[in-house]
Amino acid sequence: MSCLGKLPVRTKSEEQLFQERLRKVAQENGRRLGMDGDPDLQFLLTGGKLMKVRSNKWQKERIYKLQEDCQTIWQESKKTIKQDQTFLIDDIESVRKGRRSEGLKKYTDPAFEDKCFAIIFKGHKKNLDLMASSKEEADQWVTSLEKIMNNIRNLNHKQKSEHWIINCMRKADKNKDNKMTLKELKHFLRQVNVEVDDDYAEDIFKKCTKTNAGYLEGDEIKHYYNLLTQREEIDVIFTNYAKSDGQMSLNDFMKFLLNEQREQVSAEGTLKLIEKYEVDETAKQQKRMTKDGFLMYLQNEDGSIFNPAHKNLYQDMSQPLNHYFISSSHNTYLMDDQLKGPSSTEAYIKALMKSCRCVELDCWDGPNGEPVIYHGYTLTSKILFKDVIRAVKDFAFKTSDYPVILSLENHCTVTQQKLMAHHLVSILGDALVTKPLGTKMPTNFPSPEELKGKFLIKGKRLNKLDAIFSNNNTIEEDTVSEEDEAEECKENGQKPKAKKSKIKLAKELSDVVIYCKSVHFNNFEHARDSQAFYEMSSFKESKAFNLADTSATAFIHHNMDKLSRIYPAGSRTDSSNYNPVPMWNVGCQIVALNFQTPHKEMHINQGRFLPNGFCGYILKPEFLRNVSSQFNPNTLSKGPWLKKKTFHIMVISAQQLPKLNKDKQKSIVDPLVRIEIFGVPADNASKETHYIINNGFNPMWNEKFQFTIHVPELALVRFLVEDYDAASQNDFVGQYCLPLTNIQMGYRHIPLLTKRGDVISSAGVFVHMILLDAQ
Repeated sequence: MSCLGKLPVRTKSEEQLFQERLRKVAQENGRRLGMDGDPDLQFLLTGGKLMKVRSNKWQKERIYKLQEDCQTIWQESKKTIKQDQTFLIDDIESVRKGRRSEGLKKYTDPAFEDKCFAIIFKGHKKNLDLMASSKEEADQWVTSLEKIMNNIRNLNHKQKSEHWIINCMRKADKNKDNKMTLKELKHFLRQVNVEVDDDYAEDIFKKCTKTNAGYLEGDEIKHYYNLLTQREEIDVIFTNYAKSDGQMSLNDFMKFLLNEQREQVSAEGTLKLIEKYEVDETAKQQKRMTKDGFLMYLQNEDGSIFNPAHKNLYQDMSQPLNHYFISSSHNTYLMDDQLKGPSSTEAYIKALMKSCRCVELDCWDGPNGEPVIYHGYTLTSKILFKDVIRAVKDFAFKTSDYPVILSLENHCTVTQQKLMAHHLVSILGDALVTKPLGTKMPTNFPSPEELKGKFLIKGKRLNKLDAIFSNNNTIEEDTVSEEDEAEECKENGQKPKAKKSKIKLAKELSDVVIYCKSVHFNNFEHARDSQAFYEMSSFKESKAFNLADTSATAFIHHNMDKLSRIYPAGSRTDSSNYNPVPMWNVGCQIVALNFQTPHKEMHINQGRFLPNGFCGYILKPEFLRNVSSQFNPNTLSKGPWLKKKTFHIMVISAQQLPKLNKDKQKSIVDPLVRIEIFGVPADNASKETHYIINNGFNPMWNEKFQFTIHVPELALVRFLVEDYDAASQNDFVGQYCLPLTNIQMGYRHIPLLTKRGDVISSAGVFVHMILLDAQ
């Protein structure tokens, strides 16, 4: 690693040796990334000057270059206190070519489109808006950054672990001499989140040193690395099945897969796994698996908790739209709270890139005749409606091809409504659904497959949909009742008015509402007898939860041919969320959450939509779609939904948990693992391990838990790792959530995600799971 801050004074020969060492370090790290000698890697290591854009007046040239660890970008800074700044490649969410960030659109000339690019970070970190001296240079930066990001993401678990540990060693090597003294060794152990007593550190040190020279170097460091990463629990499992000269034969490994992993595999399938993961060529030729190959299998997707067969699109996507849970956002424009937080097109982009398929637009009259989007009657900032529609058009189908619903909350005058309709039609073009599919009046929704690449508008409509086919579509404008949510926003904290507000609706805006016409909900009988399939209602969370408690079966049947949208109460000014699970339990499709609030509810939402290609649509269980179903999540009678299981989980160990307070060298986590089950009320449960003091590197629990699951098709499992604190609330370390039906049984590694849903590189939990029919 190159030194930060002021460089030490070195003689010319010392400087040459130092630079040569850095070159070798870069070469070694490049090789680990599979980019040895790659011209794009060399370009980043050389670096160059770029114009950093912050405003019309603040546009300054700065140097950017990749450091020798091949995972950190150094950026020049003119600040007097902080001379140099860095950011990790792993912190980059995406690199956008052109003027495709708010800052670049606002502060650069359209003539410089080809020279601009933006680095978009995960979480709340501000975008880095940059301009190169030429189109070619901008293209080179974007291509090179995307390549190294892709290579880092595609490292297998063992490579990530090795990369992380080696770089922690380099950070501990204070004088950069590629040697580790005992003092540096202790510093390193704190870097990797483990506290050991001096005797233990000295014992490891003595085991590794051959020369007693007071430091480790070369093979001694490698030996130390191997001792440190020894997995005792893996040794035990491997030894139980390795019956062929300390290795697993094809038959040994097949027995392991059948007995422990509960996988129905053939000899051919087992051989494919050996060929895929075995690192020793001789063993591979002999159709055997070594311990290293076995560890590679366990740490990659075939050994993951998430069934790889369900990672890609695997569900039937040809059923009516209302047969699916749809990933949905509330107040999508907000980056923060609902009172004074900033509104941003970036919030729409972030939600869409997370495969959100229903976004909300609160539309109000703006200056210069242009409608704006913001949270009404608050201090949240405003953004232009047309800018949001452009951003949505650009990013809607980057991660999923399936339809996006634009939920309009309309407060505009007729004049600006007409402009809204114009922007929708002119910007979205053929992708906007402006008439029903087919040549006659439909009786049901089209499927996500039929609506690929399309936008649907949810909002008020002046007449019935069949008017399109009966030449009775001549109403120019009329009044309609205001949206339930808009009404609530206006009277938040007041008693409800006796009479609902009315607004004038422009025909142009009415005409683009096809399959998602907003109507007021009276009761389930009225909806069944009087509402068409395309007429949908929005429910405030309190009303929805009350209906789910008192009329669950009726709610489920309502959702068998109509759409329902649930939204958080207006009193949630901090943009907190309700638990979405009870709403899914009664078949609600559009369960809208504040995507900007990264807490448990959003983790559950991310888990729900993780399978099926992360496309934003999940097919509801058959008993939530079949009209003869009498399912009620609150009172579990016999039926196809009742498949009582006993879920056995042993939490074995964790690896390389992140330090929470990196500024405090002695701040080591005391981890515990909590297992949470979410589903029908009878299945909700939570159990946790004891905490382990001062070890985030390789804590081991070996604790067993048992859960009873009544309705497996609706159950989600969340693994939460926390840092125990006796005096206050435990700190969040990492989590992972997914549906029970997408879990692989047996010995499995669980990746860990940050609060915002990003993968924590090299960290994980190791468990053993069995799902059995209950007695």
